[in-house]
Amino acid sequence: MSDDINERHRLRMERKKAIIDAKIASADKQIGIIIVNTGNGKGKSSSGFGMAIRAMGHGMKVGVVQFIKGAMQTGEEKFLRRFPEEISFHAMGEGYTWKTQNRERDIAKAQQAWEQARLFLADPEIGLVVFDELNIALKYKYLDVEAVINDLLARPPMQHVVITGRGAPPELIEIADTVTEMEVVKHAFKAGIGAQAGTEW
Repeated sequence: MSDDINERHRLRMERKKAIIDAKIASADKQIGIIIVNTGNGKGKSSSGFGMAIRAMGHGMKVGVVQFIKGAMQTGEEKFLRRFPEEISFHAMGEGYTWKTQNRERDIAKAQQAWEQARLFLADPEIGLVVFDELNIALKYKYLDVEAVINDLLARPPMQHVVITGRGAPPELIEIADTVTEMEVVKHAFKAGIGAQAGTEW
């Protein structure tokens, strides 16, 4: 009986491999892509910083701009600042919007952050950039979405961009190559467990 199951499994995987191999063979373009991580679930920034580390592992130079975070130093910032030759890290926000409560100042900080972002987008030596919480700045209209999109599309052809944050605007989703929406299934905060070093920041 187990021999039959094993043989059926082998044949199924053989067919699957042929399909996947054909898809891989047809995906022959190499070009910089725009990745958007959005949604209400946890893991958007974590994924972005995972990709930054992955790129560094391949010898790529990385640029990071954090648009909302900055009032407190996160674990990823503390870690990645150990590699100044490989990654340029700019935490340029002043904290969550419900804490700052100053729209004019939030707009000014977002615009300063986008100026740094534009420097990265103009540099072909930077292989991957992470714009952490850019979606929030766009959602609250701290930045003009069309101007941001124009800058993104004018970047060097092999440069990858990772954009994180809730509420990605439809215009950004439209021009992105890969979009992932994180969904909440369960979160410790609902059970009264506060944010902790190493898991949330």
